Amino acid sequence: MMLHKRVRRFSMLLAASAVLALSSPAFAQDVSESHLKAARAAVAAIHATDTFDNILPQAAGALEAQLIQKNPDMQELIGKTVAEKALGLAPRRADLEKEAALAYAKVFSEQELNDIATFYSSAAGKKLLDSGPAVTRDLVKAADIWQNGVARDLAQQVGETIAAAAKAAAPAAPAPDAAAPADNSAPADNSAPADNSAPADDSQN
Repeated sequence: MMLHKRVRRFSMLLAASAVLALSSPAFAQDVSESHLKAARAAVAAIHATDTFDNILPQAAGALEAQLIQKNPDMQELIGKTVAEKALGLAPRRADLEKEAALAYAKVFSEQELNDIATFYSSAAGKKLLDSGPAVTRDLVKAADIWQNGVARDLAQQVGETIAAAAKAAAPAAPAPDAAAPADNSAPADNSAPADNSAPADDSQN
């Protein structure tokens, strides 16, 4: 997996696991204010919750479309009401930020969180986040080319080796039978005269 996706995926996983962290009052009470502050800074530096920005707008849009489909004559009222209620829920985004901070605080020490925030707030860290997708695309292309080449060479080398082994293990062809005439001619003692002439008559007239 690629670095940029790893950071974002890990961020989402930790944010989702915050529910478990909050379900343990003992843990929430054990987190110091400075530890929580460091976690918030780290979350902000790596944009851990950015992927959740569209949750409320998408939910509002889906609800509005669903209600209008069922009640097309109330489109204006539905749109106004959904927008108003969605804006009223927007402040609850702070709850998600707190849960994300607690999730990170559960995994990382205060010093580690400070180090994370420091790096990703630096020019190099910001460039890593911003350029990560482009680097990932190039890496995927290079990996595809490498994979194709390795698979091709592996198949070729294995095929050549197996073919050579099969050839070496094949039984040798039997030698020709020396007793049989090479041209399938009749045995010499019964052969006809070379010129096909009649046998000489040894009788005296």
